[in-house]
Amino acid sequence: MATDESATVAILDAGSQFSKVIDRRVRELAVHSEILPLDTPLDVLAKYKALIVSGGPGSVYDAAAPQAADGLFDLDVPLLGICYGMQMMAMHYGCRVEAGEVRQDGVFAIQLASEPICPLFADLASAETTEVLLTHGDSVLEVSEDVRSVAATDEGIVAAIEVRDANKAQFGLQFHPEVDLSVEGMTILRNFLFAVAGVPATYTLTSRKEMAIEYIRGMVSGDDKVLVLVSGGVDSSVCATLVNEALGPERVVCIHVDNGFMRKGESTQVAAALRAVGLELDVIEGAETFYNAHTEVDGVSVGPLNELVNPEAKRKVIGDTFMRITNTKAAELGLDPNAVFLAQGTLRPDLIESASKLANASATASVIKTHHNDTALVRLLRDAGRVVEPLQEYHKDEVRQLGLELGLPEHLISRQPFPGPGLAIRILCAHSAFVPPNAAAIAEVLAGATAETPDYSAAVLPVASVGVQGDGRTYASLVGLFGPVVADDTLATVDAIDWRHVFDLAKSIPKRARGVNRVAYVFGERVANGDAALATITPTLLTPDVIASLQEADAVVNAILGDAGLLTKLSQVPVILFPANFGVDGARCICIRTMVTNDFMTGVPALPGTELMPKAVLAAIVDALLALPNPPARVVYDCTSKPPGTTEWE
Repeated sequence: MATDESATVAILDAGSQFSKVIDRRVRELAVHSEILPLDTPLDVLAKYKALIVSGGPGSVYDAAAPQAADGLFDLDVPLLGICYGMQMMAMHYGCRVEAGEVRQDGVFAIQLASEPICPLFADLASAETTEVLLTHGDSVLEVSEDVRSVAATDEGIVAAIEVRDANKAQFGLQFHPEVDLSVEGMTILRNFLFAVAGVPATYTLTSRKEMAIEYIRGMVSGDDKVLVLVSGGVDSSVCATLVNEALGPERVVCIHVDNGFMRKGESTQVAAALRAVGLELDVIEGAETFYNAHTEVDGVSVGPLNELVNPEAKRKVIGDTFMRITNTKAAELGLDPNAVFLAQGTLRPDLIESASKLANASATASVIKTHHNDTALVRLLRDAGRVVEPLQEYHKDEVRQLGLELGLPEHLISRQPFPGPGLAIRILCAHSAFVPPNAAAIAEVLAGATAETPDYSAAVLPVASVGVQGDGRTYASLVGLFGPVVADDTLATVDAIDWRHVFDLAKSIPKRARGVNRVAYVFGERVANGDAALATITPTLLTPDVIASLQEADAVVNAILGDAGLLTKLSQVPVILFPANFGVDGARCICIRTMVTNDFMTGVPALPGTELMPKAVLAAIVDALLALPNPPARVVYDCTSKPPGTTEWE
């Protein structure tokens, strides 16, 4: 059906992780939208009712920075620039845009200008302030006479602008209104679309189920068969159910690969749960295959997996090995490789974080992490038209709604996400301690951050993790926070900690210390920055003893959370093993990473002392982990929002 541009919003993609989220939010407001490359010609853009320019990982000063068509800001079309889009607008109108001394990554309160109030901020809960997600390095430090600053951070950094020309309806937001962490973001988008641009609310979503089934039948014709990779999570379970309903069970083969990195007893439970809803699974024992697997990256052989420490290399080997096992299974079943398809539960966030061209119209997004379902080998199969991905347009909450529409049981739909590579990416592998190149500068920031609260201290730990800052991937230091300890009483210790202060430190440190993307609280006696115990690790690889250690810890954490009724309240709880040993030979640390989110693109950790993490539950987890036969050197609690830290550490 032809697009009616006069009732449609064009989203110009500058490489943001959130472009598809903008698209989704606009459609939720009953407005039709399309994602287009940033450099789409002006004669095409002039036909649309309104334009939104997304954020992106680049700097407006980079030689390779994505560019819009000349004259974009001269068009007589209402325009909203978000993050990078606002900085482009500010540059065009002569504002001063510079890299700030501090980053802003996380949720911040911004102050709204009045007299008059910007039309984007009409009908907010407060006429003075609102909380938003900021994630950027460059900032608008000074506006020109053509532009009015209509919101700012407490530090005075411009958070929103309005072009003064009354004949132009152009606005810029340094923050991201499209994500859940911007609490009134939908109101702001609604104000732009309806009050400013006058876009008609005439768009109606087609049934998700009907769209998915139509897509599957269009991809797989005749008597061709489909192999479905089923992990047991909600994504792959919904995918398998859709394919089964679209094509019939005689054309569908569901396989579950135990890659050796599953949770304790997970594969047995997965098979039983899916067979109970009518999906017969063929379980493949693949642990040894994965441990010894290689793949090719940029023409170079990488592996075996059990000797790798680079997180991206690990992900690529795991993803490609899944594909090879699938092809082997097809051959065993006598299926024609040219007439068999692979189906998988790839979601929009997977493609976004892998910088897939399916989710990045301008091909300018940064790779945050390669997902096992979007490796180079998967892309080759996709280009050959052999990959069926009925969920590629959806986010996690939408998939859960679709699962309910399909009649899947609530306990299966509400299962916490578990990554395809399994515990392999929850084990940080390393041969030696990670030392940031700017360690002295980080230490200085940490000393300043805790100077006025002597009960608390901060130190750089000898590991790095993956993060997302300013729409780009970072691989940066982990900072540990230390606080009061009540001897031999974990619950009293947890109760003595000022968790709101700890979370404030976790928010402020990454924005002031370049090279830090994650902050976690460390239980136990404090260790001063620079102490020899902070420079030691236990060399760690994906070996059976290490995997078994994390499986035991993960089982302990999930059992306690399950008994407390928290597994259905918390969106996700990765349990991570990392090699810092605090001077204890052979020991490693265990981290609890709680995440609360709706869109799974952004999120916040659960604050201890609230209903999502009662202090007694946290204390019970710490005690149980320290009582394991092979106890961790320390137990830590991740206090980092997403961004700047990703949900998973790798």
